[in-house]
Amino acid sequence: MKAVVVDEFGPPERAALRELPEPRPGPGELLIDVAFAPVNYVDSLVFTGRYQFLPERPFTPGKGPVGTVRAVGEGVEGFAAGDRVLGMAEHGGYAEQALVPAVHSYVLPEKVSLEDAAVMSLAYDTAWVTLFERGRLAAGETVLVLGATGAVGSAALQLARARGARTIAAVASMARADAVRSAGADAVVDLSAPDLRESLRAQVYDVTEGRGADVVVDPLGGDVFDAALRCVAWRGRLVVVGFAAGRIPEVRVNYLMLKNIEVSGVQVSDYRKRMPDLMRECFAEVFALAAEGRIRPGERTCYPLDSFAQALGDVVARTCRGRALLQP
Repeated sequence: MKAVVVDEFGPPERAALRELPEPRPGPGELLIDVAFAPVNYVDSLVFTGRYQFLPERPFTPGKGPVGTVRAVGEGVEGFAAGDRVLGMAEHGGYAEQALVPAVHSYVLPEKVSLEDAAVMSLAYDTAWVTLFERGRLAAGETVLVLGATGAVGSAALQLARARGARTIAAVASMARADAVRSAGADAVVDLSAPDLRESLRAQVYDVTEGRGADVVVDPLGGDVFDAALRCVAWRGRLVVVGFAAGRIPEVRVNYLMLKNIEVSGVQVSDYRKRMPDLMRECFAEVFALAAEGRIRPGERTCYPLDSFAQALGDVVARTCRGRALLQP
């Protein structure tokens, strides 16, 4: 079978597509024929050795592939050859076949396609944990979603709306306003407005009658985080998902005390390891909503496996239309 192999950390172009022996599932594992593998921004950090969890080299990158079960390892129950699954493996997805842990794998409902599941992989589970576990978002509350046109942002808008929350999408250009409204935004604010520190709060206060947002989802960091912290309502919660803007911000904790607000973070892979039952609850809800048509996995661009470097480059440059998927 063909797989992308990283021998040494570096730019994706250094990795190679190679012919490897067919893997055999060990105890607790599934072997799947990969139908689609999502290409994530975090993959660029793994390729270059800058991610907090790195596999031993050589390795095949790629988190959260979807496909059909080919073989079942010893001790695995609840799965059979032919099952369509999402396997939340930490690596191995950029290949024609992949080994995935059964405990982190989920059978897809009949009405959820493999391609749609790949679009949801790592994005909808991250958004779910961010909103409902870390952010404790409740029906009737307001959530401000930064980076709303991204995979996690779009997922957060849809999931929050499905739970009865009011949604505000923050976009880098108002040319994307229609796109985020179609994803579930009740209101849109402009991150490109002059004097972001003041203008973001003014926009958010304008659409919340001066209250601010009960929950803020932040995959951006940098100056946007600094401005968004001032938009948090009394007793509100800001949840850090990433630092796509580049700078890791710092917080003056006296501000948290004065406003009675919280800042927390999400590392969803830890939830898979430490709270697998919660993640099963997460995916059960996500898949049910998708099967009912209440959430709609968005646009996607499919690339052949040998175009993995181009796909990742497009994701990092933000030139990819929708979610990037590798199709072996």
